[in-house]
Amino acid sequence: MEPSLVKSLAVPWLVLLSCLGGCDSGAVQIDSSNIDGILENNEFVFINFYADWCRFSNMLAPIWDEGADKIAAEMAGKKVVMGKVDCDKESSLGSRFHITKYPTIKFVQNGVLAKKEYRGQRSADSFLEFVKEHVKDAVAEFTDLSQLKTLDQNKRHLIGYFSSPDGQDYQNFNKVSLTLKEDCLFHAGFGSAFDNMRPPGQNVIAFRPSKARESDSDQTFTGSLADLEQLGAWAAEKCSPLVREITFENAEELTEEGLPFLILFHGPDDTQSIREYNDLVARELLSEKSSMNFLTADGVKFAHPLHHLGKSKDDLPLIAIDSFRHMYLFPKFEDIKIQGKVKTFLQDLYSGKLHREFHYGADPEEEKKAIEDKSEDNNKEEKKDDTTEESKDDAKHIPRTDDEQPEEASKKPVKSTDPPESQFVHLGPSKNRYTILRDEF
Repeated sequence: MEPSLVKSLAVPWLVLLSCLGGCDSGAVQIDSSNIDGILENNEFVFINFYADWCRFSNMLAPIWDEGADKIAAEMAGKKVVMGKVDCDKESSLGSRFHITKYPTIKFVQNGVLAKKEYRGQRSADSFLEFVKEHVKDAVAEFTDLSQLKTLDQNKRHLIGYFSSPDGQDYQNFNKVSLTLKEDCLFHAGFGSAFDNMRPPGQNVIAFRPSKARESDSDQTFTGSLADLEQLGAWAAEKCSPLVREITFENAEELTEEGLPFLILFHGPDDTQSIREYNDLVARELLSEKSSMNFLTADGVKFAHPLHHLGKSKDDLPLIAIDSFRHMYLFPKFEDIKIQGKVKTFLQDLYSGKLHREFHYGADPEEEKKAIEDKSEDNNKEEKKDDTTEESKDDAKHIPRTDDEQPEEASKKPVKSTDPPESQFVHLGPSKNRYTILRDEF
């Protein structure tokens, strides 16, 4: 055999043998036997949940491995892992992490699963930048109390007063900041300049709510700062609001939660209606949080849903339900001050009453009351001749007058249209980027 031929055949074999001994490129394969150790021993774990039969998973696979190599090279020495889970082989992990589409990218930081999935660009550079952003220090240091007077009033804040950045108390505060940095802004002051803000020999952490959106006062953590789990649970409760703002950036993940939306549409500079809505939810609707997502939306940015309700920016503020099938308008924003009015509106959605009344009209007793209310609004002047014209507005029910009562309920006239169709359902996960499991089976 020619020496040159022997040499050309030997090189690939040497490469193969060296890889068998020590090559470690691409993402780490995660399974039931190693996942707990990986999550426990690393600060940031980035995981791609995939299925081999899914074409979108196959498109992502080489890019994900490239990203893993980039991260390993540029973040050497950091406790960061980029892993992947074959959900066909590891169905228990798919269930554990609530995987409903392929591929799904999630991350765990300091042992805490992030509420949000990764939805950024699918490129190696984007993966690297995302990891860098999430592992960098999230705590801003302040040196004077006057700096706290200029905090963004549209954000929630956790403020720590520490004797020094050394010790378990601050380490736990810093760990919590990394997991909640998208929900709260974190600030810390060190040394004797803040002795008047904390008892002798103790460190203090306080929560400051969004002053522009909420009426709550500052609250101090009363547990042990050395207990990371206790501190993390308290901080998560404070930083995760009952009422969230929906934007075009987070609409997909909010839609994917699967709960209907109760949305306050408000003007860009209107903070008063937001505070009133937050107070309403905290006062009357806590029992509904497992059945409904409470959201606020800029009515100018989300003008399209308003248009389908027959409304515009001139009608703000207003409240509506989006059930992912239809949208229903709450009659008057001012009525949120009437005890139980909004809760009844939600219960009417659950029971199907909102949809039924859109087609068949209100129940006789409620209809009678509606007529009386309308009479008061019109200074007791009946305007029966307007019925034909007003009935063109599909977003609002027009009560029947007494002489229009049908002989039998089964003979009630049926509207020719449904309530306005859901607009937010169109902001859900894209079928051009994921294999949606509920559509596969």
